[in-house]
Amino acid sequence: MTDKNLSELLEQLHHELGKTEAVDDKGAELLRSLDGDIRKLLDRSGGAQTDDSMLERLQDAIDHFEITHPDLTSALSHMMRILSNAGI
Repeated sequence: MTDKNLSELLEQLHHELGKTEAVDDKGAELLRSLDGDIRKLLDRSGGAQTDDSMLERLQDAIDHFEITHPDLTSALSHMMRILSNAGI
């Protein structure tokens, strides 16, 4: 996967996070954290890298929104697979 493709996927996820409404306090905190993680990845030059805490937050968000926000959960799961497959 190219940096451009990854950036496009991150932008799509960022957009999905931005339009998510009606979340509880924990959900809002997860979204803020993921938003910050995505911004950091988008700002990095020469290839993106994640850390374990970002992957943990991503999995926590998937678990948290699984029932209440299926579209967001799908986007988060897709991003998790992409990052994992890319070795990021």
